[in-house]
Amino acid sequence: MATGRCREEYPAAKYHASVTDGRPGLDGEELLAWRTFLQAGAGLLDRLDEDLRLHCGLSLADYEILAHLSEAPDRTLRMTTLASQVLVSRSGLTHRVDRLAAGGLVERRSCPSDRRGVLAVLTPAGEAALGAAAPVHLAGVRRRFLEPVGSGRAALTGALDAVVRAAVTRPTPQERAGLAASGSTP
Repeated sequence: MATGRCREEYPAAKYHASVTDGRPGLDGEELLAWRTFLQAGAGLLDRLDEDLRLHCGLSLADYEILAHLSEAPDRTLRMTTLASQVLVSRSGLTHRVDRLAAGGLVERRSCPSDRRGVLAVLTPAGEAALGAAAPVHLAGVRRRFLEPVGSGRAALTGALDAVVRAAVTRPTPQERAGLAASGSTP
């Protein structure tokens, strides 16, 4: 049973089962699910990043930026829009776009409709780099994610979609007040 396995694999699970403020902690099965999710996500991203760096000289974050730009109209996005779509921080995005621009893969341009805005534009060299990296990335996604998931893909997609919705839902002011009063954090 998963609960027993969690206790064997994670001796610290005793702490998670009874936290000190009296609220229930995670049972063994819940803790196993959480830690497995963290390990799977981190491990998958690390391996995909490693594949791209080794074979293409791009990081996974660089690939993601180039891919989003390639899908945008005129291969152009405002930096603020791009920041909302990628998995790097705003400062990390600025640094990466600067590096990609230095390599000739992306251009930074002023936004013609808003002087404060900055655009990131995929260059032909960036499109070529993305084209060369795509087979490596897609093979890694298939081998390391889609094949192990197999026929459970629809169920996993549904479960992860629910996690994404919960992660982006901000608590209402009333929920925040209740959390603050109980000493909890969202």
